[in-house]
Amino acid sequence: MYIPKDILFRTLCQGLRNAPEMRYKHRMTYEHWTIQGLPWDELSPGRVDPDTLAIIKAAALVEYNARDYADYLCRVFADDAVLQTDINRWAEEEVQHGAALGAWAGRIDPSWDFNAAMARFRTGYKIDHFANDNAESVRGSRSGELVARCMVEVGTSSYYTAIGRAVEEPVLKQICRHIAGDEFRHYKLFYDAMKRYLATENLGRFGRLKVALGRIAESEDDELAYAYYAANAPADAPYDRKTYNREYTTRAYRYYGRAEVDRAISMVFKACGFKPNTLPHRMATGTAWWLLSSKRKAA
Repeated sequence: MYIPKDILFRTLCQGLRNAPEMRYKHRMTYEHWTIQGLPWDELSPGRVDPDTLAIIKAAALVEYNARDYADYLCRVFADDAVLQTDINRWAEEEVQHGAALGAWAGRIDPSWDFNAAMARFRTGYKIDHFANDNAESVRGSRSGELVARCMVEVGTSSYYTAIGRAVEEPVLKQICRHIAGDEFRHYKLFYDAMKRYLATENLGRFGRLKVALGRIAESEDDELAYAYYAANAPADAPYDRKTYNREYTTRAYRYYGRAEVDRAISMVFKACGFKPNTLPHRMATGTAWWLLSSKRKAA
């Protein structure tokens, strides 16, 4: 879930220097948090507003559906055993994110059926290149695929940082902090892999920017709107993309602060190879914040 397309558009930061293979290999070998270890005894349903609950239900479905994305990525990187290992570990963590968010939502709203909502989401939302056996990246190159993956991590890390900062319910706050930390780490994982592939594929800065903007634009496709619908709409309600995109975005936008937008733009710049602390970077950040503020007022 995820900063909208007109809020993230140009790209930056400095390169990473250590040997890629070593960074790459040890990216995810550490003690990970667990759902059982969350402070469930501190759960405070009275500190949860309905809008927050609604978007968390939607987020749970998107995160839990990561296995399909991992299968596609493993086909694209079929000859890269190291990256495949990390992709599968990444997928496990994403599924855990969905399970944790779903468990929290189910405790806040015991009438909500996570499994039924997940089944509804998977039935109604499908991506063609996930469903077939094509081993070619839809981004035109494997480095381009990793740029796109970085954009997703930009959006999710910013989103969960913003929610974790804003909400008062202590268990959700902790879950969002855990997820945001994972997503920043996932960004670095895919960034390191991208740098390794750039050495042979030579996708330039503007080529990366084109891929990045394309992937950011996809954040306003059916995935989030349909997840919101599947998680929250009555069983007999018809799906309308415009309606449920509006229902989702008007609730999600209100969490973002200037700090999350600034960091997101910097991460986009970094993935595309543009320098930070420049006039284009400052202009992009200022414009992104203005657009977000305008959308919130319009909502």
